[in-house]
Amino acid sequence: MSARFRIFGKRIGAVDPTAGDGEDPPLYPSTKMAPEPPRAMAAASPTFDAVYEEHFAFVWRNVMNRGVPASGVDDVVQEVFVVVHRKLAGFEGRSSMRTWLAGIVRRVVADHVRKRGNAPVGDEPLENESPSAARGPAEELDAKAAARVLDELLARMPESQREVFILHEIEEMTGREIAEAVGANENTVHTRLRAARRIFEEGLARLRAE
Repeated sequence: MSARFRIFGKRIGAVDPTAGDGEDPPLYPSTKMAPEPPRAMAAASPTFDAVYEEHFAFVWRNVMNRGVPASGVDDVVQEVFVVVHRKLAGFEGRSSMRTWLAGIVRRVVADHVRKRGNAPVGDEPLENESPSAARGPAEELDAKAAARVLDELLARMPESQREVFILHEIEEMTGREIAEAVGANENTVHTRLRAARRIFEEGLARLRAE
């Protein structure tokens, strides 16, 4: 795959063009992870304030990228952190904090849709990204244009593929983390990511040809 696309300061769809078609796409940075340290050596449990400050943007993007309408994002993010506050004492560090949070986001969004009949919208604009460092007018326009293109490409993916694509390409989660977050095995993650990347590359090529 040779497509290159940059948004949120990241290069999306960057895959080794020499890889064969039958090979699994590489996951960021690798599905092979160092063994976890012994539980006795684990760091002290994080405080809620620390989790909120460090991971708010991650949670916000995940909620937005799951198709929650902009008018409901704040409520869903608030509910996610209500759950985090309630369950943080039981977090044992068996997975990364981001994996744990991604699982909570997944359940809260599903509950939000089920309880209120709010069907996720696949074309909710991603340009409403979480606050970041101030950008100049030209950079702001470029970022919004890139967000609209990315949103259009994501809308072409089935939800299961879109979810994996976002967690890997935007959030830079590993295959193991994604598998834990979505409740699938790593082979399934590979398959979904490969299919999503194909949709992304073909869609981007068509848009560039217009």
